[in-house]
Amino acid sequence: MLAEGTQAPDFTLPAGNGEQVSLSQFRGRKVVLYFYPKDDTPGCTKEACSFRDNHQDFLDRGAVVIGISADGEDSHRKFKEKYELPFYLLADPEKTVIQQYEAWGEKKMYGKIFPGTMRVTYVIDENGTIAKTFPKVKAAEHAAEVLPHL
Repeated sequence: MLAEGTQAPDFTLPAGNGEQVSLSQFRGRKVVLYFYPKDDTPGCTKEACSFRDNHQDFLDRGAVVIGISADGEDSHRKFKEKYELPFYLLADPEKTVIQQYEAWGEKKMYGKIFPGTMRVTYVIDENGTIAKTFPKVKAAEHAAEVLPHL
């Protein structure tokens, strides 16, 4: 994980609607940057819906929510539509940003070890500095866990 107090690396990724989104465009606002394994899977859906259900609370605190996975733009578009997700989902199929933010590593499932995107969240302050890290995330409660740190 990137350390709290360090500058968050800038990036630009596609949002699935033809828009390119850069972290730097949100300077002056807080950003909740969360990495997740796969669109429309049980844990990732719970996490996304947690952010959706609390989205107004994030906006009220001046924060932007951005989710990143290795899924493509079309997958993100369908996921957003199916669950009415009001925040950005950015596609990183090359895993460049995922690796840059140290959200790629060994995972265990059903006794097997394999590489993949880990569930990691960063709160980035108005100056682009990492203010809080969440290396272990419980999908369904995650938004409520993040809100007090904004």
